[in-house]
Parts: sequence; C-alpha cells; structure tokens
Amino acid sequence: MSMSHSRQLAGEFVGTAFLLATVIGSGVMGERLANGNVAMALLANTLATGAILFALITCFGRISGAHFNPVVTLSAALLGQFPWRSTGSYIAAQISGALIGVVAAHWMFGLPAYFPSEHVRLGPAQWWSEIVATFGLVLVILSCARYKPDAIAASVGTYIAAAYWFTASTSFANPAVTIARATSDTFAGIRPLDVPGFVLAQFFGAILAAYFGEWLLRESRT
Repeated sequence: MSMSHSRQLAGEFVGTAFLLATVIGSGVMGERLANGNVAMALLANTLATGAILFALITCFGRISGAHFNPVVTLSAALLGQFPWRSTGSYIAAQISGALIGVVAAHWMFGLPAYFPSEHVRLGPAQWWSEIVATFGLVLVILSCARYKPDAIAASVGTYIAAAYWFTASTSFANPAVTIARATSDTFAGIRPLDVPGFVLAQFFGAILAAYFGEWLLRESRT
C-alpha cells in the first residue's frame, strides 16, 4: 500500500524527535546517575540509543523508510532509490523533528528548551571519526537493504552502539542529530562552532559509502 507524502514526513519528524529525545535524555540521566563516571554515562547513552534505533526503525520503516538522517536520504537519492523531489522535505522534517526532540528531553529533566553546548569536539581525529562512522553506517544500511531487509533495525542499532565506542567522536553520523545536539549543553552536546566540520565529514563519508556500496553490491550479484 502506498503511503502519502505527508504521512511519510510525519514519520520522519516523529521518529527523529524520539531519537533525539533518547540521545539527550539518556545522556542527562546517565550523567546524573553515574556520579562522575564518564564511562558509565556513555554506556547508558549507548544502550538507550541502540535500543531506540531498533524500535523506531521497526515501527516507522514501512511508513517513511525510517531514514531519520539526512545522509541516509541523500545516499538513497544518489543511488536512485529515493526521489530527489522528496529529499528536501525529508531533510527538513528530520532537522525540525530533531530540534523538537531536544526540547522534549530538556523539559523532562527541568532544563531550558535550548541552551548552546560548550562541549568541544574539534580536530582531525574527530572529523576522521565521523567520516569512518558515517561510511560504515551507510554501507551497513545498503548491504542489509539488499540482502537482509528484516535485519536493518537490529543492524543499525547495534552498529551505532558499537561506533559510540570505537570512534573518538562517539559516532554522531547524522547531520540532523549534530545540529540538534548543538542546542543542548548536556552530556551529548557539541559546541555550535564544531558543527560544520562534523556535518561536512558526515556527508563526505556517506557519499563515499554510497558509491562504494553501489560498486560492491553490484559486483557481488555476479
């Protein structure tokens, strides 16, 4: 059954909002309960993010495709798997949903709606981490979509959970998430000044993955 564009956009908006509410909220909760143990706070943040990704992709996959991420939408468009005419509206829904998700998390913990982050995330190691994290995420999605679509939710959730720990940047891998996290001076925040470097690295990693994945998956069919 075809889904109306407005319902697709609603799915992207609501899904991305819940993703950000989880990323920010679990960071606040983890930091408050960890009594200064950053590793425990990050572990709490990781588990919550991986779990919500599994739930959201499972629930919204048949509605909007469950992109929740501008680089996923762009990669699909580049490969002819998503209409270019819908790309702008999808990305707008993702970013606006992400910003609403931050407000929802802040209000649940008695914080201001928005307050700019002071968490510095700058430098070549951080940018390289985002290239690697985003490249891997897009490649996992493309491969699962080809060979095991039912495993996308679990694969994305577990990949991001792993990438929280194997990347120096804790794997944002999502421009909408990055922009929204700049409005939260909490555990998961990023200084607004550092956002452009992250976003550029994410788009670069996604474009590389899209074209590499197209070659890799085409060759594997022969």
